This record gives sequence, C-alpha cells and structure tokens, in this order.
Amino acid sequence: MTTAIRIVGLVKEFPPVARAPRTRAVDGVSLDVEPGELFFLLGPSGCGKTTLLRMIAGFIQPTGGTIAFASSPPGARCPAPDASFRDVTRMPPNRRNTGMVFQSYALWPHMTVEQNVAFGLGVRRVPTPERTARVREALDAVRMGDYARRKPTQLSGGQQQRVALARALVVRPDVLLLDEPLSNLDAKLRIELRAEIRRICKQAGLTTVYVTHDQKEALSMADRVAIMDAGRVVQLGAPADLYRRPRSRFVAEFLGETNFLDAEVLGVESGVARLRTPAGELAALIADDGARSESVRHAPASRVTLSIRPEALRLLPSSQDSGLRTHQPTLPARLLDTVYLGEIAQHTLELPGGARLKAAELNPPHARARQRPPHRRRSGRRGHHPVTACLAVLAPDSRDSNSPTVIHAKSDSSEAKRAPQRSRLL
Repeated sequence: MTTAIRIVGLVKEFPPVARAPRTRAVDGVSLDVEPGELFFLLGPSGCGKTTLLRMIAGFIQPTGGTIAFASSPPGARCPAPDASFRDVTRMPPNRRNTGMVFQSYALWPHMTVEQNVAFGLGVRRVPTPERTARVREALDAVRMGDYARRKPTQLSGGQQQRVALARALVVRPDVLLLDEPLSNLDAKLRIELRAEIRRICKQAGLTTVYVTHDQKEALSMADRVAIMDAGRVVQLGAPADLYRRPRSRFVAEFLGETNFLDAEVLGVESGVARLRTPAGELAALIADDGARSESVRHAPASRVTLSIRPEALRLLPSSQDSGLRTHQPTLPARLLDTVYLGEIAQHTLELPGGARLKAAELNPPHARARQRPPHRRRSGRRGHHPVTACLAVLAPDSRDSNSPTVIHAKSDSSEAKRAPQRSRLL
C-alpha cells in the first residue's frame, strides 16, 4: 500500500519572543500529495517549508488546520474513492510511521553503520532475524552493504547521507520526509545523488516529501513542486510547467535566472499577448493564474511584466542579418560583456533606452575570443564592445506555441561567423 497526504488550512504561529512579534511561519497551506509521489517543497530560507515538513512528521504541533493520511493500492496515482483519510494532526510522531532524513544526518558516532540503520527496528522490537535481514536489504538498496561494520566518522559525506536514507527506509515508512539532505555535500556529489535518491524512492514506491532551496534539485528530481513564500504556497505544479509558465515575478526569478521587461498589452488572442516593451513590440505566452478571465486580466493598455529566459535568446552571425530581417522584426542592441562559464557563456546586451538583457549561449567555442583584452578595449567601461545586435521575437504559430526569442548580433569579429544553435522560448 502507498500513502496519500491531505493538508487543509494548515497554520503555525510562533509566540512573540522579547521584542520580536508573533510569527506566522505557515499561513493557511492546503495541498494534496499523491500516493508514491516525489513531492518537493521549494522556497527561500524562512519561507516555512521546514516547519511544514516537521508538522507532517509530528515534531511540531500546528496552530490550526489538519493533516491526514490515506492508504491506496500500489501504483495508484490518487486515493481510491472510498479511501478513508485518518487525521494525524495531533498524533505523536512514533504512531505516524514516517521516516525522516535530517539535514545533519543525525547518525550515532559510537555505532556502526548497521547499528545506526537497525536503531529504529530495535525501538519497534522487531525480532533479531528479521531485523538483520531488513538492515541488509536497506543497505543494499543504497549501495552501502560493504560498509556495514564501519563507523560514521570513517565515511564520506555522501556515504553518511546514504546511511541516513537507509535508516529511514528500513522501518518501511508510509511517508518518507527529507529535510535538505544534500545541502552539506559538494556540488559534484549533489548531482550524483539526485538520481540515486529518486531511484530509491521510486523503487520502494514511497510517498516522499522533500524540502530544499535548490532549484536545480527540485527541477531534476520532483514529480511536482510547491513553491513557498512567506508561509504560503504561491504556485504548485510539475517542474516544467512552473519553469515555463510562472504566475508571478517571484516564481519566475526564483526558479532560475531571467530577464524582466515592463510591457503594455496591445491585444490578446488564443493565449498570446502582443506587447509594447522597451525592446519594441513583442509577442508572449500568458501564464494563467486561474483567477480571472484572460480578457479581464490582460485588457488592452494594461501593464504587465514580461519574463524572458537567457537561454531563449541567441547570438547569430551578421551573415544571417538580412534573412532574419525579412521574416521578423529586429531591434538594435549593444553587446556589453561576456562571461565564460565552461558549458555556457553569459552575454550582457543593452537595448535602446538602456534596458539590459542577459543571453546564455550553450557550448561557446570562442566565448573568450569575443572578450577584448583590457589594453584593446575602446571604452573605459569594463567588457564594453563596439558591437551591435538585433533582437527578434518569433510569435507562436499553430505548429509551435513555444517559439524561440532570438538575439541577432552583427560583429566585425570573425569568431562570430558560425552557424547558430536552436533554442526554445519559455
């Protein structure tokens, strides 16, 4: 059986301390977690995500609202119609059958790996033969069977994280709860363990609630993500939907780097808005907030904010300028700076009127060559090049509603004369 979670109107207030006022850490959160789902709570520090996780675990008592669990058949994506949710709001942690992986791992330093993993089974008074078999099974699942006799101090950070995960899995919890388990690891190890944790959770069929502030972690691992801010869920959905269709400026910039342009709506048709911006007249998809009708929210002359991801912009060689101009409008811009980051180069462009955009170029073979040495720069401004560029936005058509926004650059530099790579507009 797998477990569904239903949270309704959950509130947590902390009393005033000294001169600090009363704090509402979680403010009326309502959401459903489907059986077997890898569900992420994502948000900046202080947004209430860890408090919410600890209330699900039973370590913190809510001020208001309810938390309920319901069992469903394996493989079910939602509770059966007759599923009976049991209220666990006031139930102590030891009766909820949840497994928790803490940020610090909380391993006993004087115990071996297998003793740490077996601790929860001992508390539950599981017979010794069964305990031994389940510990071996849990360690094999996280690929730590060969380290059973070692102490935690003899393990790397990634190995300790695996042991903490095995300890949570060995009790066969109804719900697995993870509180930023990868935050103490180096960048390379975090990337390696993302796929490993997802594999383990899906293989075990566990309903998992995972707290993180790392956007890449959430986008690469989650089935669904709830983005939190100031104690509230501001948007909920699949990672790709959140990234491509953010409903607010906060969500757009929290999920990755983006460019913002103030715009005026000229007209809306079939979910596409024609906009007047400092970069000229552009077309963009509308993020549906589910609140008001499209015609009311985006009436002509209303003011909106346009979000353009850096990877949706491209630098093209000057040889393609004439061909591009015959198909869509272009606008002049100046290439101010290029930062080489290995797999990508980040270009800073200035549009007429002073607005600036950042463009990301994948696999830039000559990114360093585009940056003039300090003694050759013609401007005192750091990274300022005498290069003009053209911005072209491709309006969505019937075949592709996610057409790319294109940056077209003209330069006398021979390094810029190469074929462009395709990119997508969110």
